[in-house]
Amino acid sequence: MIIHMVSEHASPLAPLGGADAGGQNVHVAALADALADRGHDVRVFTRRDDAVAPPRVWVRPGVVVEHVPAGPARTVPKDELLPHMPEFGRWLRRRWERDPPDVVHAHFWMSGLAALDAARPLGLPVAQTFHALGVLKRRHQPEADTSPAERAHLEPRVAREAALILATSTAETADLRDFGVARGDVRVVPCGVDVARFTPDGPARSRDGLDRIVSIGRLVPRKGVDTVIEALAHLPGAELLIAGGPAAEALDDDPEARRLRDLAARLGIDDRVRFLGRVPHDDAPALMRSADIVVSVPWYEPFGIVPLEAMACGTAVVASAVGGHLDTVRDGRTGLHVPPREPAVLAAKLRVLLDDRRRREALARRGAERAREHYAWSRVAERTEAAYAELAASRAARPAYALAQKG
Repeated sequence: MIIHMVSEHASPLAPLGGADAGGQNVHVAALADALADRGHDVRVFTRRDDAVAPPRVWVRPGVVVEHVPAGPARTVPKDELLPHMPEFGRWLRRRWERDPPDVVHAHFWMSGLAALDAARPLGLPVAQTFHALGVLKRRHQPEADTSPAERAHLEPRVAREAALILATSTAETADLRDFGVARGDVRVVPCGVDVARFTPDGPARSRDGLDRIVSIGRLVPRKGVDTVIEALAHLPGAELLIAGGPAAEALDDDPEARRLRDLAARLGIDDRVRFLGRVPHDDAPALMRSADIVVSVPWYEPFGIVPLEAMACGTAVVASAVGGHLDTVRDGRTGLHVPPREPAVLAAKLRVLLDDRRRREALARRGAERAREHYAWSRVAERTEAAYAELAASRAARPAYALAQKG
């Protein structure tokens, strides 16, 4: 099958850690790789953001990245890319007119806009993965939403016009129904985890005699790191390692790092809170293996890869009962759920696990099994392939003009 992915701002070639380089980049790169392993020909179309970037890069047999000239050939924040999507779409249409794929898979709402504009006149089926819906941020953090105002009406339009939506969590399907998307047009296909890298076996970061709690993620208020710090105040004998944000030497210039450090100092626990700064993805497994518990308690989370990676490493997990965590972490079986922004409840759950090694190890063992069985990229690629096959069959059964009229 010839599969064309559109990922307008998140290139699988980009180094992680930039403002707009994170989970979507990893997802697109890993999914393309896993689909190529299954014998498919995958091309990823991303915006050219560097004047010296070649038109195409052969990543490996079966995976090619093509740079689309749309807008200036420099880095542009993703929330400023909307004006360049018509040009992106026109380029895709010309590309697909001469060399059409079997399936188009758009990642993020602006990719969906460009892909639909290009594919609709050609009768090409478009699968859509949003990765994060704007309605979530507007609901939980309206003051921090920097998306263009047009997202509020364009994102639902993309959802309704896509031939099939691959939602990353069950929780996402409720918002999609509110957009007017029919239940039969949605398949839940989660993000995956590299079970060869994130594994219980392997080196672990050194530690001293304290119980160790680890938090990994971007240093932004919605990630709830302050909740973990407040919980630590109730857990004498435990330390908290916080990985995320800029490099360690730049933490003094980061407003959120300063806020969190001040909180720890006010609570009198700054000697038990260590800020590591950005930890390379390759070093994350050793950090997770060194922990007694990995904690992830954001206010909201479209999917949430950190608990899944920790589970794959064989480490006990406590996660907020939101978004994708409700799918990945089975409360009481592969980890524990807590409500967000409730430090006292979090402290109580952590205390239970820190005091009960056998229970902690049982959760960790079952978590590792669940990660390998349901979330390995090979499994995610298999489920994605099945969704693509549905689209390809639908296209074969319907005339092009009918597909072009959807939405």
